[in-house]
Amino acid sequence: MYKDEYFPADLLFLSSNYEDGICYVETSNLDGETNLKLKHALEVTSCLQDESSLHDFNALIKCEDPNENLYSFIGTLYYKGKQYPLSLQQLLLRDSKLRNTDFVYGVVVFTGHDSKVMQNATDPPSKRSRIERRLDKIIYILFGTLMVIAFTGSIFFGIITKNDISNGRLTRWYLRPDKTNVFYDPKRALLAAFFHFLTDLMLYGYLIPISLYVSIEIVKVLQSIFINQDQYMYYEEADKPAHARTSNLNEELGQVYTILSDKTGTLTCNTMEFVKCSIAGASYGRGMTDVEIALAKKKGQPISSGVSDEGGDSTTSGRQIKGFNFKDERLMNGRWVNERHSDMIREFFRALAICHTAIPDVNEETGEVSYEVESPDEAAFVIAAREFGFEFFRRTQSSISLHELDPQTGKRIDRWVNRAPFLCFIYFYFYFNIF
Repeated sequence: MYKDEYFPADLLFLSSNYEDGICYVETSNLDGETNLKLKHALEVTSCLQDESSLHDFNALIKCEDPNENLYSFIGTLYYKGKQYPLSLQQLLLRDSKLRNTDFVYGVVVFTGHDSKVMQNATDPPSKRSRIERRLDKIIYILFGTLMVIAFTGSIFFGIITKNDISNGRLTRWYLRPDKTNVFYDPKRALLAAFFHFLTDLMLYGYLIPISLYVSIEIVKVLQSIFINQDQYMYYEEADKPAHARTSNLNEELGQVYTILSDKTGTLTCNTMEFVKCSIAGASYGRGMTDVEIALAKKKGQPISSGVSDEGGDSTTSGRQIKGFNFKDERLMNGRWVNERHSDMIREFFRALAICHTAIPDVNEETGEVSYEVESPDEAAFVIAAREFGFEFFRRTQSSISLHELDPQTGKRIDRWVNRAPFLCFIYFYFYFNIF
């Protein structure tokens, strides 16, 4: 499999173009998460870098039966008399996408209906609104009432018709039962009762308001038009009016009593900004968040200079940077070296550039680095570290590489950092010296 391709089956990850046997996978089609997942191949298979070595590789895989659990996998790889445990880290699920990796080699474990995605496939639920479901119940009740009325009337009609001729005498002589058709024949009262039942169904059919469905649909369409033209629901910043994508939306919203929401993504538009920080007991940053700007405008208070209405920073020469809204001349443009605790500030910026799960994606044409992150918080930290001169650009299983800006020479220095010892050092250093 090659970069940006979807896996056609559940694969056991053997190796990739990385020497340490890692690859990055996007599982947005499975769980809706756009962040990349890191997969690790077994050390014994990570050396399989070409087709010839794969051809000579002979091993036995024993694993669990097909199931619908996307977050567990149990298996064992038998190779040269040794056993190697398999986990979810070595499983590439069907419909997931290979990202930031040139190619991978794998062995098909589950395919077709045995894959975990197909095991999770279920029939789509009914999308009828509560008003429609309640209206269906009313129609069922009315139809049952109609059947009872028609059946009861046909029974009495059959009994009376059968008794019209009793002992050779005509009970209702004025109806002339001796000269009649099949719909009123005392000699065939059961058949006459059946036809009377059908007649009652047609005569009393107006009890079921079929036109009610048509009327409700017309009302829904009109309400959707009103929603689309509502000026109070127009989002001016993005130039987007309200758009009712389904006719059942208005009636469903009318029956909502409680709204439960998390703040990340829902109320924050899934964006975070680096505005302020505290290092060695000193507070830095005079930027204003969107909430503070809106509150200042509402109260008629002046907005601090250097901060635009969109929350930008004048120190970036008018350049708007997503996730970075920091203004403080004490730290910007390498001036942090003149601060009292410059060594602690440097380690703080390094911690921002290293302590995260972001994955860099370098554009080969322009050389620009973009980041795939699990949360917008991490994106704000990594971008802030880059703006302060500590650019994270490469990650391996054992190391992280940075471009550090030397404030004295103004040149970029490549720095390689071993992950585990540095993270332990950063934790104890910041805990005992800063916090």
